Amino acid sequence: MIQKSLIALAMGGLAIGMTEFTMMGVLEDFAKDLHISIPKAGNFISMYAMGVMVGAPTLIMATSKYPPKKVLIFFMLLFTIFNGLFVVAPSYSTLMIARFMSGLPHGAFFGVGSVVASQLAKKGKEAQAISIMFAGLTFANLVGVPLGTKLGQMFSWRLTFGIIASFGLITMLAISLWIPNIKNLNKGSLTEQLSFFKKWEAWVLIVMISIGTSGLFAWISYISPLMTNVADLPKSKIPIIMTLVGLGMFVGNFIGGKIADTMSPNKAAVISFSSMAICLIVVYFTSHIAAMAYIMSFITGLISFTIGSPIQMMLINNGKGSETLAAAAGQASFNVGNALGAFLGGIPITLGLGYNSQLWVGFIMASVGAIIAAVFLQLKSKRI
Repeated sequence: MIQKSLIALAMGGLAIGMTEFTMMGVLEDFAKDLHISIPKAGNFISMYAMGVMVGAPTLIMATSKYPPKKVLIFFMLLFTIFNGLFVVAPSYSTLMIARFMSGLPHGAFFGVGSVVASQLAKKGKEAQAISIMFAGLTFANLVGVPLGTKLGQMFSWRLTFGIIASFGLITMLAISLWIPNIKNLNKGSLTEQLSFFKKWEAWVLIVMISIGTSGLFAWISYISPLMTNVADLPKSKIPIIMTLVGLGMFVGNFIGGKIADTMSPNKAAVISFSSMAICLIVVYFTSHIAAMAYIMSFITGLISFTIGSPIQMMLINNGKGSETLAAAAGQASFNVGNALGAFLGGIPITLGLGYNSQLWVGFIMASVGAIIAAVFLQLKSKRI
């Protein structure tokens, strides 16, 4: 029986996952509505990621002395307000600002939530508890994003993001009712917590996550035009593709948590990034085959999201005394990957190399992530 407290965290993951990933599903409709190119619309993906990068450390530091339960409620209040602003923003520039603001609570929520989940978990089950929280994020891709994409196509992307904003209110209620008053682990001063960034492990992990996960985002940021222009699928099939991606992510998330608890988070990261690189190459060479487009959407989603729990546990394990800030730094790094993947993946498309050319960018980035993870594993092994 899954604890209600973990379900509340998963609900937050669902809301955040929808606001992050739905943009990929409605990208073509969004671009058409604003009368801009698809690569320019992709800047909204990067702008959200920038918000996460800024918000994760700053909100964590600003709320470090407050009880985790109240902090989580506050983050979801910000989530609701900022997504509501995105719904009503009238112009390109105001939409950009609102999109940036909607990303601010993302990393901070998962940072605090990861530590709370690990505190609520049984000994030796910490990564699996974190994977339950991230299950909300993957369930968003399984159900929320395809549904939001369909609503965006049928009515308006603004309706979709209005529904997403309302999920923030529901999550606030769930947190209030189901999460106990947990002790704040941040006993040290702000200076002491920031000492995490003096460790070499912190920067290796930040670089690893930032580069490695950009492989995922180089693929998924442009999945809609990849399917319609290369696989030659009708736009009406995009929600099905997004459902398959989400199903893969949902399954892969739990596999990643199990592997991290069974062997070690470090080894799990090497396996995950290496497998991601292989998947992206397979997608490139089969992207023109409609049947393979469906199959590889599921497989690539699965492989890509085995990385979530391992990297969070690596950060928490290497951030003793600064666990919340370390976990939030991981989410900021994940969204550096989001921004890098969307930006770098858009370059070959802009140069006219085709809507599958970004997959080579993804392959390179995931491969570099695997190499860094392997080096980190070796360095840690020698120091033990």
